[in-house]
Amino acid sequence: MRESVIIHPDASVSGLADIEASVRGTCIVVEKGAVIDAFVKIKPVGGVGDVRIGEGSYVNSGTVIYSGNGVHIGNGVLIAANCTLAPVNHAYARRDVPIAKQGFLPSKGGIVIEDDVWVGAGSIILDGAILRKGCVVGAGSIVRGELAEYAIYAGNPIKLIGRRT
Repeated sequence: MRESVIIHPDASVSGLADIEASVRGTCIVVEKGAVIDAFVKIKPVGGVGDVRIGEGSYVNSGTVIYSGNGVHIGNGVLIAANCTLAPVNHAYARRDVPIAKQGFLPSKGGIVIEDDVWVGAGSIILDGAILRKGCVVGAGSIVRGELAEYAIYAGNPIKLIGRRT
């Protein structure tokens, strides 16, 4: 069985962060130079996808990352405070079964955040989201689909508002 939490010796994880070890085989990897701030929660739940936080990336206070169907955070990514990354979809359609007992729907592909991305405070990134290299997500946005390289998005529903030059 593989190790469930791997933190590079040159990464910085606050003693006030909460990274739970998996009981189902999910692997959480924090790479060289990555910073996990206080009150970040990484929870392996809702699937067996791995969580990878790339070199030099920064996850700010209050952010919650569920492993679900997998989260891949590239290099040099900035995730502001109080974001939620939820690569999982809970089932709820059946009226004859309590929601808490319905489990999860099939994956939409997990979450992929490529290199040099900035996710603004309070944003929510959902299963199937792909944030291409260099894009920016404005504070309070909800991301469900694919965002273009070096584009700037904001809002709910999220809209393209500009491009990085």
